[in-house]
Amino acid sequence: MNDSPSTSQSDEVGRCPEVEAFYDEVTHTVSYLVHDPESMQAAIIDPVLDYSPHNGRVSADSADRILACAEERGLELKWLLETHAHADHLSASYYLRERTGAPIVIGRHIDKVQQKFAALFDAEDVHPDGSAFDRLVEEGETLPLGKLDIAALHTPGHTPACVTYVIGDAAFIGDTLFMPDYGTARADFPGGDAATLYRSIRKLFSLPPETRLFTGHDYQPDGHREPAWQSSVAEQKESNIHVGGHVGEKSFVEMREARDQTLDAPKLILPSLQVNIRAGAMPPASGDGKIFLKIPVNAI
Repeated sequence: MNDSPSTSQSDEVGRCPEVEAFYDEVTHTVSYLVHDPESMQAAIIDPVLDYSPHNGRVSADSADRILACAEERGLELKWLLETHAHADHLSASYYLRERTGAPIVIGRHIDKVQQKFAALFDAEDVHPDGSAFDRLVEEGETLPLGKLDIAALHTPGHTPACVTYVIGDAAFIGDTLFMPDYGTARADFPGGDAATLYRSIRKLFSLPPETRLFTGHDYQPDGHREPAWQSSVAEQKESNIHVGGHVGEKSFVEMREARDQTLDAPKLILPSLQVNIRAGAMPPASGDGKIFLKIPVNAI
């Protein structure tokens, strides 16, 4: 994981968090270290656990880089925030909770995702009630971060459990929107829906135009530019190739559904989801201490 910090601070201390981004070249995921510059309390958003599909090995190098950055800056880690149950990378939240004691937060509707995928993987240890996570949030709930609040917006469509975290002038939008030149998230996962995604995007567009939007991935269309992850509401409304300008719901749904039919499943969907419905924990070990990830055949 190559971390590419991007830090911003407003003159209005106490309203704008400082944000550092860590870009994972393998999965194109962006994780964030966010803190209140006054209290120095921090949250980590969507951390990546390194996983090699070639030999099944995992490591926490990427998560450790974020922790090292937090320690170097003297930050107090208060929360581990997941925008949704990811299908493209394994979450490092469980590892970070074990290291720091910080609680893991996800949207309250995670139970809908757990119900589907616990059955797929015969994961009898997974209770489809969200109890693998420490805190479930829904629309309108807030969490404290020093002088700032973390406000939850329910933004489903990509999955039924997707949440955007709004902290001061910054919104961490997961996979709902990508950079304007790449468009929007797919909506063909179980529980996903293109019309619902469109309405969630319109909810984001109702935020102040200067709101900083931090996306969960950057796929660099055709590899023609450097990785990027920050835009604004105004920029997205004007130039997002899928929903910018005056694109209506019907046109968006037709485009999104047609595009989704052309997409392959994410490369790491099977290992990712059986770990991520457990809040980043591995499945229980067998009697001899070995851990196995299941690969159901012809099930996706």
